Amino acid sequence: MRTFGVEEELLIVNPDTGEPLALADALLAVRTATSDDGPESDGDRGLTAELKLEQIEIQTLPCRDYTELLQQIRDGRALADQAARQHGARVAALATSPLASTTHITPDPRYAAIKERFGLTLHELLTCGFHVHTFIQSPEEGVAVLDRIRDKLAILVALSANSPFWNGVETGFESYRTQAWNRLPTSGPSAIFGTLPVYRRTVARLLETGVLLDEGMIYFDARLARNHPTVEVRVADVCLRAEDAALIAVLVRALVETASREWRDDVDPLPVPTVLLRTASWQASNRGLRGELLHFGTFTPAPAADVVNALVDYLEPVLREQGELEQVRAGVTRILSHGTGAEQQRRAREEAGVDAAFDGGGLAAVVAHAVEVTMHGVEAIPTAAQPPVLQRVRRL
Repeated sequence: MRTFGVEEELLIVNPDTGEPLALADALLAVRTATSDDGPESDGDRGLTAELKLEQIEIQTLPCRDYTELLQQIRDGRALADQAARQHGARVAALATSPLASTTHITPDPRYAAIKERFGLTLHELLTCGFHVHTFIQSPEEGVAVLDRIRDKLAILVALSANSPFWNGVETGFESYRTQAWNRLPTSGPSAIFGTLPVYRRTVARLLETGVLLDEGMIYFDARLARNHPTVEVRVADVCLRAEDAALIAVLVRALVETASREWRDDVDPLPVPTVLLRTASWQASNRGLRGELLHFGTFTPAPAADVVNALVDYLEPVLREQGELEQVRAGVTRILSHGTGAEQQRRAREEAGVDAAFDGGGLAAVVAHAVEVTMHGVEAIPTAAQPPVLQRVRRL
């Protein structure tokens, strides 16, 4: 079984108002000051800064199965939340901020250069993604994998959708993070590369344009990681529930293994035009699991549940061999029945029972609910255990 790990970006929020807080530096300082092993301990390496001071990233170590990965995700969330509490804040697994806020670039020369280059796009960008790294034996294998998973990645956008609100506005999308992120050059699906030299030359040509600052700005939906022997899949929103995050990662690992076997068996990648892949991603971003997706076999509309289950069927040989099939089917059933993070956010707003004149139209309650689900993985919280903002809005 291939090892795999994840990077998960979380929002730092005010637990009373729901607004993002620019405290990433302070959270990292707390971790350094309270570490028994100093700033180079494994625990501290699992918590890092991101583009904006309103977000923090957790990183897992390489894992071998769902259970191990889920525990590391939970531990990382707890680590970040513990540091946030030292400053009266909390963390929330929200892919965009429901409430409007002024954001702040993390002090770093590279980030400052990116801000100067991309202006308003970077100023407005506050998104939290979920990146899955899966081990590969060689870069050649990695490129073969990239070519063979590209037509299925839109389904992960739908399964992970967790960003219906953007700066105080109902977007009409399930994953608005996908829309915001795809404003950057090189983001989105890539063409079939065929060989490692073609992949390397594509990256080199992009860097030669002068549009990108460095190779770290190669933002393909899936790419070869620069510093690890992995394929990095980057399409998912950060998931509200830790269990859903671990499920997405298991599906990615199964996609990588299946694609590698097809390569070794001389099965060519399907020559799906990149514009169709972009359309499928847009549809997944817009509809999530609430309507139709484009089926990865035909790229024609089909009910979302049918498309998701078709993906599991496609991955069944690998999932069964790795002892993960029933676990994956149960996880998919859970998301289809209880809803994605986007659906849960909307339900939390509706259940708050307030109008737009109070609490940003219930959006503070959305954030408060998200904080609890982020940490405890539950969809419904008993009233007595709810944070004060939720109790207050329910009484109204």
